[in-house]
Amino acid sequence: MSKPNNTYPKYYLYNRIVKAKLFIDSNYDQRIDLDNISDEAYFSKFHFIRLFKSIYGRTPHQYLTYVRLEKAKHYLSNGFTVTDTCFKVGFDSLTSFTGLFKKQVGQTPSAYQQWYHQRQAQIKTQPLGFIPHCFAAQKGWTENSNFQEVP
Repeated sequence: MSKPNNTYPKYYLYNRIVKAKLFIDSNYDQRIDLDNISDEAYFSKFHFIRLFKSIYGRTPHQYLTYVRLEKAKHYLSNGFTVTDTCFKVGFDSLTSFTGLFKKQVGQTPSAYQQWYHQRQAQIKTQPLGFIPHCFAAQKGWTENSNFQEVP
């Protein structure tokens, strides 16, 4: 007589991890922590961290930080102030938000916002500068074209 298999099918485990990821995606702006997230997946914290990292390549906390910073970039590019953005994406401290943003993105939130708006202005005035040359040449936009930019 064979011994019954007491392990869960992999798709069941993946489904629980995906559910936790979706919980992060939906609640990034709230005060959530590892306990809340692992409870969503019905795993112990340590087992959950291992599974989550094996699937997504980062810990739940790293993923939460990533989501918050990506949302912050979105808000900053749409004209929200740094302070409003900080609290909209779930940070409690403007100082910690600014420091983490600079560490991960490479510039402060206000510098990012300024860079983004300058880049948008350049795209409007010099659109060919943002199209790969090989693509523009293939379309004939680089030779005697109305698309040529005036310096």
